[in-house]
Amino acid sequence: MKNKLLPLLLLVGTLTVSAQETVLGFSKKASDEELKLEAAFEKELTASNLDDWMKLMAAEPHWVGTAYGEQNVKWMEKQFKSWGYDTRIDTYQVLFPYPKVRVLELTAPTKYSASLKAIPVEGDPYTEQGDKLLPSYNAFSTDGDVEADLVFVNYGIPSDYEELEKLGIDVKGKIVIAKYYGSWRGIKPKLAAEKGAIGCIIYSDPMDDGYFQGDVYPKGPFKNKTGVQRGSVMDMPLYPGDVLTPGYAATKDAKRLDRKDAPTITKIPVLPISYEDAQPLLEALEGPVAPEKWRGGLPITYHIGPGPAKVHLKLEFDWQLKPAHNLIATLKGSEFPDQWVVRGNHHDAWVHGASDPISGMVALMEEARVVAKLAKQGNKPKRTLVYCAWDAEEPGLIGSTEWVEDHMGELKQKAVAYVNTDGNSRGYLGVGGSHSLQAMVTQVANSVTDPQKGVSVVERRMAANSMRGGDSSFKLSALGSGSDYTPFIQHTGIASLNLGFGGEGSGGEYHTIYDTYTHYTRFKDPGFQYGVALANTAGRIVLRMANAEVLPFELTQWHSTVNGYLGEVMKTLEDMRSDVEKHNKLVKKDAYQLVMDPKKPVATAKMEAEIPYLDFSPLQNVMADLKTSIDTFSKINLTQLPAAKKAQLNKELMGMEQVLLQDKGLPRRDWFKHQIYAPGFYTGYGVKTLPGVREAIEQKEWKEAQEQIGVLATTLKNFDTEVQKLIGIAE
Repeated sequence: MKNKLLPLLLLVGTLTVSAQETVLGFSKKASDEELKLEAAFEKELTASNLDDWMKLMAAEPHWVGTAYGEQNVKWMEKQFKSWGYDTRIDTYQVLFPYPKVRVLELTAPTKYSASLKAIPVEGDPYTEQGDKLLPSYNAFSTDGDVEADLVFVNYGIPSDYEELEKLGIDVKGKIVIAKYYGSWRGIKPKLAAEKGAIGCIIYSDPMDDGYFQGDVYPKGPFKNKTGVQRGSVMDMPLYPGDVLTPGYAATKDAKRLDRKDAPTITKIPVLPISYEDAQPLLEALEGPVAPEKWRGGLPITYHIGPGPAKVHLKLEFDWQLKPAHNLIATLKGSEFPDQWVVRGNHHDAWVHGASDPISGMVALMEEARVVAKLAKQGNKPKRTLVYCAWDAEEPGLIGSTEWVEDHMGELKQKAVAYVNTDGNSRGYLGVGGSHSLQAMVTQVANSVTDPQKGVSVVERRMAANSMRGGDSSFKLSALGSGSDYTPFIQHTGIASLNLGFGGEGSGGEYHTIYDTYTHYTRFKDPGFQYGVALANTAGRIVLRMANAEVLPFELTQWHSTVNGYLGEVMKTLEDMRSDVEKHNKLVKKDAYQLVMDPKKPVATAKMEAEIPYLDFSPLQNVMADLKTSIDTFSKINLTQLPAAKKAQLNKELMGMEQVLLQDKGLPRRDWFKHQIYAPGFYTGYGVKTLPGVREAIEQKEWKEAQEQIGVLATTLKNFDTEVQKLIGIAE
């Protein structure tokens, strides 16, 4: 592989900038100073700190409300204070369910009681902590006691239910069993309940992250037969955060919903299990053999059911308010103290959380340590840096969401951008975020060397893309949900980034008792080389945002990306129309054959409704206007403007992302206000770009689709007005 990769890296290297004459947002002189500062920053980063800190923070389980979680926060606060930050701990009272009763039994045609317990493994003392380990469950499942026939629904996503419908299988009144993966876990019980199921079981199939992928833990990194993935099933595509305080902070005296009225708690009981516990249930199923793509890695024939397998599922939870502690550490800017660059990573975990999230948290801390050290040496950032360690991310992005809702007005006035990390491992740099930041991120990534290959992390990413047959360019992905950037970008309109390394640290430890320091240092990032690379990359981004003469937002690539999204949406509609036309032609042909020869068997499919034509011209027109405005703006040398004009520009640039919000929010979920990026209503973490228009089309809500085209066009017209305002200031 190495011999094949080297020529490709050299080829890709010719397509990237190896030496930057100027840094985006900086004059030539300021660029030289900034690059010198970043070189000094990189030189100070120390892998041993990440190692020591992870060993301490991941020594015991520390989910929200635990004593060890609070101990970690106070220890981090002490570190930040020693480095020179002003610190405080902001605490919110949030609903958190702890499992009291977990029963899963096969009651027919044979008997089996699920153990629901992962085994300790030799060589990993953290897995032997017994009662300290959080039992495996899905947070924000409702309580329930149900018994019914079992139905296998593959990944439990919309296309799987379409396949069941074709087979004439109904899950109404049944308990479904679905595999992890395919979508975010919370979509599985959400869809199952909508289809009439009364319970949901989610299991980890060895095809996805067990022995089919490689050796299992402790021999290898993959999930052994007793491993269980915990996780929230809160309906986060409706709104994240505390389920009892939607849209406002869960302070001590906040008015709270009655739990029975909380819309983001599941409608049916949900339980995650291991593939050891899943196999007897799946073996007992009969009915049709599952389609080939549905079959997993267990040594059985996969049947769908329903029955004769019947299962009993009983769940009870202790629903209590728990304290969620967010650490906020501030380094005041030397020139623009009321302009904030916010940087965050969560600190809570389902169990030990070495990979998720401590690997990202320790990288953030090392970054913050070195930034503060340079500040003491006379290199204080011009803008204020706000480092945040979020609590209660795992059960539903709760700590960050409550903090953002609590500080909404101030953030809208002062926040320049939010930079997020989460878990980290070996491999390739991945970055998602606001596409106005793509040019800046690309420059930064060209400045960071991959610790394994010795080329820039951009070059390695592009080479990997090329070898996999994909787009070889370096691009930001769009942000859906799944980490703490969500309340910043999609609710508040703060330009955001989410970054991390991965791709070569695959395993099955996610949200299990095996996500430990021992597992991480053996398989995910031995030596913490990529932890240092993450601190280096994120730290350079933070420093550039903090020190730029003109904030490094670039709109040409933003326009190209959004215009591409519009093309995708229009093509989706055309593809739907083409599919319906082909289907209806076949139905007509079959009907004609039936008339001509009644004895000849034909398909009995029904005609589908024709797909209407939508008027996209308002969007096409405004995107054309935007291109003209952005082209004009991009030709202006902003760093050569007088200081007063730069200050005016920066004030306007800080609010550009907010222009892409609509106060009414998206249909049926007004918490999500961004008109360009949102998590999908039926994908959970997965992003839907131009979500109002796209999802209306996908759901065949034609009147709504045309209305949302108008809403989006108005949003983009407002954005064009802001670009014109920038031009007026610059001229």
